[in-house]
Amino acid sequence: MLEWYWVLILIIVALVVGGFSGFLITKKIVKKQLKENPPINEAQIRAMYMSMGRKPSESDIKRTMNAVKKGA
Repeated sequence: MLEWYWVLILIIVALVVGGFSGFLITKKIVKKQLKENPPINEAQIRAMYMSMGRKPSESDIKRTMNAVKKGA
């Protein structure tokens, strides 16, 4: 039977290794998702306005980009 402090050390090591590996896996998945689905850019906003039948001004594009960045 293991002493209680060895069990505690094993639990702490398992948590650290699990947390680190979880971080690396999540980081890889997020990078892959961003590569496959890039965030919206100004050309896409311009195309959206054109599809609605209006010619966007630069202020419209900047305002929309700021709203997207804020998450509104």
